[in-house]
Amino acid sequence: TMLCDALRQRGLEIAIETSGAHPLIGRFDWITFSPKKFKAPLKEVAEKAHELKVIVYNKSDFQWAKEHAAMVHESCMLYLQPEYDRMERMLPEIIHYIQHNPAWRLSLQTHKWMGID
Repeated sequence: TMLCDALRQRGLEIAIETSGAHPLIGRFDWITFSPKKFKAPLKEVAEKAHELKVIVYNKSDFQWAKEHAAMVHESCMLYLQPEYDRMERMLPEIIHYIQHNPAWRLSLQTHKWMGID
């Protein structure tokens, strides 16, 4: 919280991306919630999220995304992001899903497209 307070005193906004597996410490202006399958997220983190980003590796991830969307508040932005190595296979599936579920948007791992790891 000291770091957040110091940054805020300098007039900076603070954003964080988290799997939600651990409690948030500090005050954040924007929270991206990107849950991972290996550790369940905390309900209180999901409820504070401004956006939900779900990585799609296979078709079963759409149901997993829907389950996590039920955890966030109604104004939370919903994003589906193809896992980069499965882009060719999953991108058409994601586009089809979004066409039939317009609350969701597409997100891409731009840093990987740019060759920045």
